[in-house]
Parts: sequence; C-alpha cells; structure tokens
Amino acid sequence: MSPHLGDRLVDEGVISSTQLAQALERQKHYGQRLGDNLVALGHLSAEEMAGFLKKAPPAPKTSDETGLDALFMADLILKHCLFMGEFGLGEMAGKVCLPVAAVEEALDFLRREKLVEVTGAAQITKASFRYKTTALGKNRAGDLFNLCAYCGPAPVTLEDYCATVEFQNVRNILLDEQSLRNSLDHLTLPESIYHQLGPAISSGRPIFLYGPPGNGKTAIAAAISEALPGTVYIPYSVLVGGQIISVFDRVNHVQVQGDAENGGIDRRWVEIRRPVIMAGGELTLKMLDLQFNPLTKTHEAPLQMKANNGILVIDDFGRQQVAPQDLLNRWIVCLERNLDFLTLNTGLKITIPFNQIIIFSTNLEPKSLVDEAFLRRIRYKIKIDHPSDEVFAEIFRRVCEDNGLAFDADVLTYLLHNYYRLHDIKPSACQPRDLVAHIIDYCRYHNEVPRLSREAAARAWEDYFLEGD
Repeated sequence: MSPHLGDRLVDEGVISSTQLAQALERQKHYGQRLGDNLVALGHLSAEEMAGFLKKAPPAPKTSDETGLDALFMADLILKHCLFMGEFGLGEMAGKVCLPVAAVEEALDFLRREKLVEVTGAAQITKASFRYKTTALGKNRAGDLFNLCAYCGPAPVTLEDYCATVEFQNVRNILLDEQSLRNSLDHLTLPESIYHQLGPAISSGRPIFLYGPPGNGKTAIAAAISEALPGTVYIPYSVLVGGQIISVFDRVNHVQVQGDAENGGIDRRWVEIRRPVIMAGGELTLKMLDLQFNPLTKTHEAPLQMKANNGILVIDDFGRQQVAPQDLLNRWIVCLERNLDFLTLNTGLKITIPFNQIIIFSTNLEPKSLVDEAFLRRIRYKIKIDHPSDEVFAEIFRRVCEDNGLAFDADVLTYLLHNYYRLHDIKPSACQPRDLVAHIIDYCRYHNEVPRLSREAAARAWEDYFLEGD
C-alpha cells in the first residue's frame, strides 16, 4: 500500500508503532498489502481499514491551514466580488469554499485597501455585514481577470493534492469477487476471465486486454469501473507556481452527493466515484500534457491526472494518431516509478502521482505494437477470445430476452451449422445484438411482429456479412 499509510495510521492513533512493525514484519513473509496484514493480525477490522481509507480531506480552520498565500486569496475573493454585487461573509465563504475566518481576513484587507466597502448601517458583528465592490475594486478586479480569469472555488496546493492522491492509492482497493461479478453481470463471460480479471484489478497494475474485435474488450474495460469500491476526493483545481490547474471535470467525473451539513470536509475537494477516463483513436501526445488556455490563463489537467485513483482506458490501442511506441516511451518511466512529470507554460516542471489502472485494449497482435521491454512492464495480459458455442448461445438468449423475442435454440443451431461453419466464420460476442437488431428493423418496416425464425436469421446474416466472408 501507500508508503505513507502506516505512518498516518500511527500518527492518527489508529494503531501503535509496535502494531505497525508487526504488520510490516508479517508483510515480508506473506506479502499482501499493509492493510491486509493489519487485519490478519487483528489490529484492525476490514471495516475499520476501509473507513480509514475513505477519510475526507479535513476542513481548514485558519488561513494558514489552507496552504494558500493571503494575497492570492484576497485577489480570488475580489474577482468573485465583481459578479456577486452585494454579499455577506457566509455567501463569499460558500463561493470560494474557504473557512469564514480566512474570508474575513481577506475582506478586512480589501476594505483597508478601499477595494470593498460595507453597505448600509453599521452592524454589531461582522457576520451580519453586507459588502460590495468599490469603483477602485472593480478596476483592480478587471486587471486581475486579465492576468488570470479563474473565478471558482479556491484551489488546493500541489503538496496537498499529491498527499491525497497517494492516500487514496488505487492499489489500496479491497476488491471482492462478488463485486467484480456484479459489475460484469450484464456480460456473458467464461469463468476463466473472472479468475484473471480479479487479481489484475486488485493489484492496481496496468492490464493488456487483447483479442479479436467484437468480443467485449471495451465493454469489460468500462464495466470494471463498477467493481472499484468506494469514492475518492479530487480538487476543483490545484495551485502551483502561481498557476491554476483545473482538475475536476463535470464530463468525466461523476460527483457523489455528500452530506451538505458536514462542515468537517474541505469544500475545495469534490467527492466522486473512482474516475474512468476513456481515450480512443483521438488520443495524441499533446493530450498527455498540461493544456494552457491563453484566454483564461489557466491550465487543464491531462487525461492521466484526471484519471488518478481510478481507471484510464486506452481503447483501440495501436490506432491512435500517435505511434504506439511514442505513447509508451512517454509513459515507460511513469509506469516504473508511479510518477509523472509535467511542464507549466512558465517552464516550471512539476511532479505528480501517476496512480491509475491503465487498461490497454486492442484487437491487434500485442507483439506487433510494442517491444518486449514494455510488455514486461504490463504484468497482466488477458486475451478476450471468440466465445464458445455455449457462451454464444447464452448471449443470443439474453439479447432475445432483452428485445422481447422468444429464443429458439433450433434457429441458432441452424445458423451455426449452415452459415458460420459453412463460411468458416467464428462467432463474435457482438453479433447476436446486431443480428437481432436486423430482424427487428426488418419486421418493423414490414409491419410484422418480430420473431426469431430460420428465414429471419438467414436474411439478417446476408445483410450483416460481406460477400466472401
């Protein structure tokens, strides 16, 4: 598990240093993760371990605890002032997701600089003050927007981001067999696939899914995300070297609705399901670097950073706009050291965790794509092959059931012997869905009730396959 996890457990009084030493000693003999050994020794229950790993970033109580510079917070708050008109202390704290004490300090500074002012009659407490921007403040806010147009929740520091990603390490996950089966239940897979996928996912290591097209590699990669337990926290943005990196992505990250009354959580972080980022033929090397927006003067996090603590799927590997070897050269050190190196537009180089399960999915021969040195670093290589006749029949039955058709085993036997065998074509897992769709489309056009028959199956076959197949 994370090299810092044991120390954190001790620091927070969850276990003693003696218990940690015992667990580390046991780990030398039996392997497994640190948490597994603590549970085996009885120092923690599995529920206690899982609960500790799900701990949210604690809410800062003071300006210092945010890790942000006081002037940066004042500038961010002034930009918000421009759009809020008249506002109260609590409203601003909600906008920037900072503690009220930090916002109060920033507003006091802005008042002294005559950038904001208190409106109306004087109130007894600052909590009841109403503020608005002065003319000088509006001019200053305009200048700030020209420097950087970011106007959202306050960012977290790079140090806090790295520490939280490491704590939520994808290799810490405790995956049970039933969860894996539940996530893949809508697919019909041979038993051997479950036995291969379980240890591969649980390890948190890269996975190579390969095999002929149309047999569920992409569907398996997408479904694996449902098996990953728990949720993780990611920041809206990260501040490093005076630059903003946007991380939270509403398109790719699924937010979990947390307890609005829980004031103990740092609101600069968003609780999400473990992320699943998919990239196909559109992938370029540029997408793996920080993207600087010259209009907003902010950076967008690359795919692998958005996928931290989750899954990154490289679909149709080998068909990207970037050569496979170039892509792998970009990541070979990352896979070895679990670190990635990015460069800001200012030239500053930063190091971030490289912590996701990367799934390479391809229907090309792996050895034709990459060399042995790289394949050696991909510990799990799983072939998703053509289904057996029994599995193919079960897929066909399920598809018929889902579409309200009565499944006829004799029709499938006819199709297999008189078409598949005759044309020397191996069944693929996607074909039942496509053939049944052909039957339904034909029947609807002719105002007939869809029915699985020999004639309908033969007609669908002839429309689906090319001559000479």
